[in-house]
Amino acid sequence: MKELPNLDQLFEQLVNGHIPTLSRAITLAESRKPEHEALTTELLQRCLPFGKESFRLGLTGVPGVGKSTFIDAFGELLIRKGHRVAVLAIDPSSQRTGGSILGDKTRMARLSVNPSAYIRPSASGTTLGGVAARTRQVIRLCETAGYDFILVETVGVGQSETAVHQMTDFFLLLMLAGAGDDLQGIKRGIMEMADAVYINKAEGDNLQASRRAAADYRHALHLFPPSASGWIPEVGLCSGLSEIGLEEIYEMLQRYRRMATLQGWWEENRKRQAIQGFQESWRKMLEQWLHQQPGFEQALTKAEEEIRLGRLSSEQATRNLLEQLRSAFFGK
Repeated sequence: MKELPNLDQLFEQLVNGHIPTLSRAITLAESRKPEHEALTTELLQRCLPFGKESFRLGLTGVPGVGKSTFIDAFGELLIRKGHRVAVLAIDPSSQRTGGSILGDKTRMARLSVNPSAYIRPSASGTTLGGVAARTRQVIRLCETAGYDFILVETVGVGQSETAVHQMTDFFLLLMLAGAGDDLQGIKRGIMEMADAVYINKAEGDNLQASRRAAADYRHALHLFPPSASGWIPEVGLCSGLSEIGLEEIYEMLQRYRRMATLQGWWEENRKRQAIQGFQESWRKMLEQWLHQQPGFEQALTKAEEEIRLGRLSSEQATRNLLEQLRSAFFGK
């Protein structure tokens, strides 16, 4: 992307649902170049009126639970119901190289060729929470392009999945029957946030074990504190491969929306998420600004060296750096 696009033209084509423009806008949003960030800020401001009628579904589960196969089948159901579906498939990045496989799209064979669906694989990078750094912005761009059902598939890495819960309307957790006690530490943190738990691959020889697992999860969910929305989390069985339980999940999502709208939670939750997005944004911009200030990088490198040599604790080095910043910018 060598030339900056015209903002008016970009926005007009985006509103008209032009897919290459949506992809270009997302690439802009994911860029770290200052000129791209400035243009994205203006574009997102224009996107504010859009997306109020959309449904943002967060979907997570341990690796191997069948998230991509489920989304492929569920997305097809949504399209038959008259929705336009955007899938944001977040792929784990290597902490060593930053590389990412981005193979989710290849496992969504039907959706990937459906004109009413848009699939955007993204790398999670170093961002906690199993989501890419700009997922909030990408959701808004997809909504502006006319996609009214946004599915955010996260990496399923454990308790840091709170990030997806903070940017979606409903949080669906897919689990497997007989996964073993080694996953208990992962389950607890995510289950406390789940609006529904569905046992996937509930088919054939695995059906009885899936029913037992569902009963266990129902019992476990009763031990957790009630959700802020007043919704009682539901547990069920599904199979993306055999397309079992998909209609049931769709009806559940509609019930949730009606309940949350009636109680005012839907709008309040969206407002709360917008504030969280603001807090993330200003912290990020402040950090970028600091790194651009003369002498900051040198001070940071010196502090890290003092910690490495064992002369300062992390806490003391942080306090010293903060005092230097106060003196430099505020004169006290």
